[in-house]
Amino acid sequence: MKAKLFLYMFKYLKNDLPASVVVFFVALPLCLGIALASGAPLFSGLIAGIVGGVVVGALSGSQLGVSGPAAGLAAIVLTAIGSLGGFENFLVAVVLGGIIQILFAVLKGGIIAYYFPSSVIKGMLTGIGIIIILKQIPHFFGYDADPEGDQAFFQVDGENTFSEILVALNNISPGATLIAVAALSILILWDKVLTKKSKIFQLIQGPLVAVVLGILYFVFTQGDATWGISGEHLVQVPVLDSFANFGSLFQFPNFSVIGNTEIWITAFTIALVASLETLLCVEATDKLDPYKRTTPANRELFAQGVGNSISGLLGGLPVTQVIVRSSANIQSGGRTKLSAIIHGLLLFISVMLIPKLLNMIPLSVLAAVLFIVGFKLAKPSLFKTMYQLGWKQFVPFIVTVVGLVLTDLLIGIALGLAVGIVVILIKSYQNSHFLHIEDKGNGQNMIKMTLAEEVTFINKGAILKELDRLPENSYLELDVRKTRYLDNDIIEILEDFSGKAKSKNINIKLISERGVVENPESYIKFFNLRPKQTA
Repeated sequence: MKAKLFLYMFKYLKNDLPASVVVFFVALPLCLGIALASGAPLFSGLIAGIVGGVVVGALSGSQLGVSGPAAGLAAIVLTAIGSLGGFENFLVAVVLGGIIQILFAVLKGGIIAYYFPSSVIKGMLTGIGIIIILKQIPHFFGYDADPEGDQAFFQVDGENTFSEILVALNNISPGATLIAVAALSILILWDKVLTKKSKIFQLIQGPLVAVVLGILYFVFTQGDATWGISGEHLVQVPVLDSFANFGSLFQFPNFSVIGNTEIWITAFTIALVASLETLLCVEATDKLDPYKRTTPANRELFAQGVGNSISGLLGGLPVTQVIVRSSANIQSGGRTKLSAIIHGLLLFISVMLIPKLLNMIPLSVLAAVLFIVGFKLAKPSLFKTMYQLGWKQFVPFIVTVVGLVLTDLLIGIALGLAVGIVVILIKSYQNSHFLHIEDKGNGQNMIKMTLAEEVTFINKGAILKELDRLPENSYLELDVRKTRYLDNDIIEILEDFSGKAKSKNINIKLISERGVVENPESYIKFFNLRPKQTA
């Protein structure tokens, strides 16, 4: 079985290798930026990216998901490092958080992934696409005050998403902007024209060409006061003086603080938030998968737990499955998990062997790459499609989008989910019964009320309203033959109404699978329920 899986992955190497290169270029600045936004050593972000690619990629059942340090955890990490007394103490919480995630997997906690409405997941993807575009606009123009990977509305540099754009427009770097426009033009030309002309353009990805062009531009304009690109506008990977100093980049957990209650609270917080983000991204990635494969959620939690434990042991940030990298993988033609694994290996090899070359890549070029990723997630046509599906789909979708853009991932999802639940309650209220009124011609109304398959306390208001509206001298046929679950609250409503029915001269025929009864003496007895005890 393992041999077949191995052969299956390498069968699509021609797809996965180019995709892994694109994911690598997307992941590199995000790993560094999230570490910076988290107040952690830059190398900790790279460790998380490598572990997320190689370890989680190998253990995961997701064919297209890519894991790494998550922007959604940056605020938690920043606070925890300070409150726990340092980064080494925080790493203990990361290791324990991974173990708790493994426990979640054993307890089958991944089932929660199946309870997110489709409209909310689509809203999440669209919202993230919009955030990517908005957050990359300043980097595109060469204004890099806010680190890559900061996806929250209120940024670590004191600005918010929109005010940062206004500041950036007043601080445009001509050289960074010029090469960004050239890179974006190449990406669009590659995607829309060249890939359809020849297979060579499918094998060599447009982002790779854009990055090479960016490096060449930096080299040839170095020292030019107007058109050159200064160091703060470039990727900034830690550079080793020699391999002998390699160990100095690592920090390790201080397990002497494992008895600290705050460590365990932080560990549980990391496990819970990382698991929720992962499960959300799993659902979103599966929706984007052109081959409609389904990721086993519990296996994903296990893989993430192992990844977090190893990342923490090596001095890395917490990892989750990340939709930015996953969508870039899908858009670049990735087919199997080999793409995620190779991207992790590329991170490791390049950081070890060519860090100085990586530090020649303009951030504005990578912003152009992320523009394409963001646009494909947030296509305008999707808004039209969701609107045409009706308000019950559109409202949770748009609330999720706006919530994500104006807050963060988890709050946006929570808002969309809350609205989705309200929509379900409204639908349940409306669909509790079917009512049909006939005029028999002798002044008596024949009313047929058919109850739904499941009728709960949520439906009390709708049914009570219809019963109270019945005119005097009516004849009610109450059909419960299709009802599989009838809540006690509904039965009590019927019991109370039977007294009112007599006073209004309303006859009731109860039709059930157990037979037909005219004006039942007691609905509670009929449905074999005990009456509530009175004090």
